[in-house]
Amino acid sequence: MADATTDPAVSICFKVKIDSNDLGAFTACEGLGVEVTVEQHEEGGNNGFVHQLPGRMKYSNVKLTRAVNADTAKVARWFAGMASGVKRTNAHIVAMTVEGEEVWQWNLTGVIPVKWTGPSLSLDTAKVATESLELAHHGFLSQG
Repeated sequence: MADATTDPAVSICFKVKIDSNDLGAFTACEGLGVEVTVEQHEEGGNNGFVHQLPGRMKYSNVKLTRAVNADTAKVARWFAGMASGVKRTNAHIVAMTVEGEEVWQWNLTGVIPVKWTGPSLSLDTAKVATESLELAHHGFLSQG
Protein backbone atom coordinates (compact mmCIF):
# COMPACT_ATOMS: atom_id res chain seq x y z
CA MET A 1 0.00 0.00 0.00
CA ALA A 2 1.36 3.41 -0.99
CA ASP A 3 2.28 5.95 1.63
CA ALA A 4 0.24 9.18 1.51
CA THR A 5 3.42 11.24 1.11
CA THR A 6 4.66 9.29 -1.96
CA ASP A 7 1.42 8.52 -3.80
CA PRO A 8 0.93 11.31 -6.37
CA ALA A 9 -2.85 10.78 -6.40
CA VAL A 10 -3.13 11.86 -2.75
CA SER A 11 -3.48 15.60 -2.30
CA ILE A 12 -3.80 17.73 0.79
CA CYS A 13 -4.98 21.00 -0.71
CA PHE A 14 -6.41 22.62 -3.79
CA LYS A 15 -5.01 25.99 -4.86
CA VAL A 16 -7.59 28.14 -6.62
CA LYS A 17 -7.00 31.01 -9.00
CA ILE A 18 -9.77 32.94 -10.77
CA ASP A 19 -8.05 34.73 -13.67
CA SER A 20 -5.52 36.96 -11.86
CA ASN A 21 -7.14 36.53 -8.43
CA ASP A 22 -5.30 33.99 -6.27
CA LEU A 23 -7.91 32.83 -3.75
CA GLY A 24 -5.49 30.63 -1.80
CA ALA A 25 -5.69 26.96 -0.85
CA PHE A 26 -8.79 24.97 0.02
CA THR A 27 -8.86 21.64 1.85
CA ALA A 28 -11.85 20.14 0.03
CA CYS A 29 -13.09 20.27 -3.55
CA GLU A 30 -16.37 18.62 -4.53
CA GLY A 31 -18.36 18.50 -7.75
CA LEU A 32 -15.72 18.34 -10.48
CA GLY A 33 -17.79 16.43 -13.00
CA VAL A 34 -19.76 16.34 -16.21
CA GLU A 35 -22.86 14.45 -17.27
CA VAL A 36 -24.23 13.83 -20.74
CA THR A 37 -28.00 13.94 -20.76
CA VAL A 38 -29.64 11.11 -22.67
CA GLU A 39 -32.88 11.36 -24.61
CA GLN A 40 -34.81 8.16 -25.07
CA HIS A 41 -36.58 7.61 -28.37
CA GLU A 42 -38.98 4.72 -28.84
CA GLU A 43 -39.22 3.60 -32.44
CA GLY A 44 -42.63 2.33 -33.55
CA GLY A 45 -42.63 -1.36 -34.37
CA ASN A 46 -39.25 -1.95 -32.72
CA ASN A 47 -39.88 -3.44 -29.30
CA GLY A 48 -36.35 -4.82 -28.86
CA PHE A 49 -34.76 -1.64 -27.52
CA VAL A 50 -35.12 2.08 -26.96
CA HIS A 51 -32.75 4.46 -28.76
CA GLN A 52 -30.45 6.29 -26.34
CA LEU A 53 -29.53 9.62 -27.98
CA PRO A 54 -26.81 11.82 -26.48
CA GLY A 55 -27.98 15.30 -25.51
CA ARG A 56 -26.37 18.25 -23.78
CA MET A 57 -23.43 18.15 -21.44
CA LYS A 58 -24.18 19.34 -17.90
CA TYR A 59 -21.38 20.44 -15.59
CA SER A 60 -21.96 20.24 -11.86
CA ASN A 61 -21.14 23.15 -9.56
CA VAL A 62 -17.78 23.01 -7.81
CA LYS A 63 -17.80 23.51 -4.04
CA LEU A 64 -14.54 24.47 -2.31
CA THR A 65 -14.19 24.36 1.48
CA ARG A 66 -11.52 25.38 3.99
CA ALA A 67 -11.00 26.71 7.48
CA VAL A 68 -11.31 30.47 7.73
CA ASN A 69 -7.83 31.98 7.43
CA ALA A 70 -5.98 35.00 6.02
CA ASP A 71 -6.99 33.95 2.46
CA THR A 72 -10.64 34.53 3.35
CA ALA A 73 -9.98 38.23 2.71
CA LYS A 74 -9.00 37.37 -0.88
CA VAL A 75 -12.44 35.87 -1.50
CA ALA A 76 -14.09 38.92 0.09
CA ARG A 77 -12.09 41.26 -2.18
CA TRP A 78 -12.98 39.17 -5.23
CA PHE A 79 -16.69 39.39 -4.40
CA ALA A 80 -16.41 43.12 -3.66
CA GLY A 81 -14.95 43.59 -7.16
CA MET A 82 -18.19 42.25 -8.61
CA ALA A 83 -20.38 44.95 -7.08
CA SER A 84 -21.05 46.48 -10.52
CA GLY A 85 -21.87 43.10 -12.08
CA VAL A 86 -20.81 39.50 -12.26
CA LYS A 87 -18.75 38.58 -15.31
CA ARG A 88 -17.86 35.08 -16.46
CA THR A 89 -14.19 34.24 -16.10
CA ASN A 90 -11.82 31.26 -16.02
CA ALA A 91 -10.72 29.31 -12.96
CA HIS A 92 -7.76 27.07 -12.27
CA ILE A 93 -7.95 24.45 -9.52
CA VAL A 94 -4.65 22.71 -8.75
CA ALA A 95 -4.44 19.59 -6.58
CA MET A 96 -1.21 19.68 -4.55
CA THR A 97 0.71 16.97 -2.68
CA VAL A 98 2.04 17.29 0.85
CA GLU A 99 5.39 18.39 -0.65
CA GLY A 100 3.67 21.15 -2.63
CA GLU A 101 3.97 19.40 -5.99
CA GLU A 102 1.15 19.69 -8.53
CA VAL A 103 -0.84 16.48 -9.06
CA TRP A 104 -3.28 17.80 -11.64
CA GLN A 105 -4.89 21.05 -12.75
CA TRP A 106 -8.49 21.58 -13.82
CA ASN A 107 -9.15 24.65 -15.97
CA LEU A 108 -12.75 25.80 -15.94
CA THR A 109 -14.34 28.23 -18.39
CA GLY A 110 -17.35 30.49 -17.98
CA VAL A 111 -17.04 30.55 -14.20
CA ILE A 112 -19.39 32.58 -12.01
CA PRO A 113 -19.68 32.49 -8.24
CA VAL A 114 -22.93 30.95 -7.07
CA LYS A 115 -22.58 31.04 -3.31
CA TRP A 116 -20.22 31.85 -0.46
CA THR A 117 -20.99 30.52 3.00
CA GLY A 118 -19.17 31.70 6.08
CA PRO A 119 -18.78 29.99 9.41
CA SER A 120 -21.54 29.31 11.89
CA LEU A 121 -20.24 30.90 15.05
CA SER A 122 -21.40 29.61 18.41
CA LEU A 123 -19.88 29.37 21.87
CA ASP A 124 -21.85 26.14 22.41
CA THR A 125 -19.77 24.10 19.98
CA ALA A 126 -16.01 23.96 19.60
CA LYS A 127 -15.82 23.52 15.82
CA VAL A 128 -13.34 24.94 13.34
CA ALA A 129 -14.78 27.99 11.56
CA THR A 130 -15.06 27.05 7.87
CA GLU A 131 -16.06 28.79 4.69
CA SER A 132 -17.22 27.38 1.36
CA LEU A 133 -17.27 28.81 -2.13
CA GLU A 134 -19.50 27.40 -4.87
CA LEU A 135 -18.76 28.02 -8.54
CA ALA A 136 -20.85 27.32 -11.65
CA HIS A 137 -19.06 26.87 -14.98
CA HIS A 138 -19.52 26.07 -18.66
CA GLY A 139 -16.96 23.31 -18.89
CA PHE A 140 -13.33 22.30 -18.87
CA LEU A 141 -10.57 23.83 -20.98
CA SER A 142 -8.04 21.49 -22.56
CA GLN A 143 -4.87 20.71 -20.61
CA GLY A 144 -2.60 21.08 -23.66
